[in-house]
Amino acid sequence: MATPVIMPKLEMAQETATVIEWLKKEGEYVEKGEPLLVVETDKVTVEIESPASGILAGVRVGPGDVVPVTQIIAYILQPGEELPEGARVEPAPPPPPPSLAPSAAPPPPPPSPAPSAAPPPPPPSPAPSAAPPPPHAGAPPATPVALRLAEAYGVDLRTVVGTGPGGQITRADVEAALARREERPAAPPPPERVRATPAARRIARERGVDLRAVRGTGPRGRVQAADVLAFAAAPSAAPAPAPEVIPLAGMRRTIAERMTASYQTAPHITFTVRVDMEAFESARARLNEEAEATGGPRVSVTALLVKAVAWALRRHPWLNSTLQGEEIHLLPEVNVGVAVALDEGLIVPVIRQADRKGIAEIAAEVSDLVARAREGRLTPADVAGGTFTLSNLGPFGIEQFTAIINPPQAAILAVGAARREPVVNEAGEIVVRPVMRMTLSADHRIVDGAQAARFLVDLKEVLETPILLLW
Repeated sequence: MATPVIMPKLEMAQETATVIEWLKKEGEYVEKGEPLLVVETDKVTVEIESPASGILAGVRVGPGDVVPVTQIIAYILQPGEELPEGARVEPAPPPPPPSLAPSAAPPPPPPSPAPSAAPPPPPPSPAPSAAPPPPHAGAPPATPVALRLAEAYGVDLRTVVGTGPGGQITRADVEAALARREERPAAPPPPERVRATPAARRIARERGVDLRAVRGTGPRGRVQAADVLAFAAAPSAAPAPAPEVIPLAGMRRTIAERMTASYQTAPHITFTVRVDMEAFESARARLNEEAEATGGPRVSVTALLVKAVAWALRRHPWLNSTLQGEEIHLLPEVNVGVAVALDEGLIVPVIRQADRKGIAEIAAEVSDLVARAREGRLTPADVAGGTFTLSNLGPFGIEQFTAIINPPQAAILAVGAARREPVVNEAGEIVVRPVMRMTLSADHRIVDGAQAARFLVDLKEVLETPILLLW
């Protein structure tokens, strides 16, 4: 029996995926579990494995096609097996060539009725009106999300061009129609007549000058001949270059939607602290000496921050929670997401159970995840399940910033660069120390100010006294 190959659903909110390339050709034999094609979601690019051993046949989509999840995109056949009925999409036959024969003469008008003919019977009474057609009758097929969006905003799907397989209307098509409706410009007002002398108008016609662009020096701003001559003699300014237009799609669209929803839904409350990083830097330098001596992974600032954040989250579970409906769930695992900046947007791979891992293990995992994120080789499992996010812009030289919570998490920590500043030490002396600023953004529906403050106090303490990580 033919085994269908379907477009898998790799993420909870995923509706479609884009085919990047087929790794096997039509008619080629493939083993079960062997990579079959590469697809891209809003977050990751992944290889899809063959669901069975056999011959690839009936491929329905190609590179660049956006395909709804769960749709059949090909089949795996056994030798001698045929495609299921209706599985092969045949191309439509070309239209017949136009006829070259002369048009037939129109039929003669019907003969007039005889004078003695009886008058025609009265027209029949109109039949009761039929029930109105269902909404979007005659429109191309649409995904369920597209239908709901169209009904919510009053979009007639018959006016929307579908870009999905077979002309199917997707959510992006409805959103594009909404954008066009909002951006449709109003009719321009009639041009205002310019006050100008006849000589000025004649010179403007001869030299191709638009009088509306000329500043008049005559009475009440009237344009004089000298004004037109001066304007024509002035060097023309170069036209402004056209802006580069980049579609809001893929990862960028997902980020826009999630951040907008987060900022509009979760009331953000923010706290900032300054941390003396002298002991932190000394501890990291000592760890890297040990790594070089043993051949272990180097410990980055981010890796050591992940360990410290996990230590503090275990002591303050409300910061490691999520709001689900009318319930607050205190999560049993501490999974710290690390925000990684890419050219096309931001992605957050996750260090799972970071509170139970050693610093060397976290350092190796952070290095691997960041490298694979920049190479586009993350899997859905790498970015799923985060309970708290760490965003470190210190490598970019940013000293302080405020981050937006990554839903459905309860908080996010924004870390800036360490800068040497004068501080007062325990003995009351002014010394120069590396100082880092951290800003915590928390969902005020879940986290109170005192809870957030206690979390930051403990995190500051463990960063200034790293030996507490052993406690």
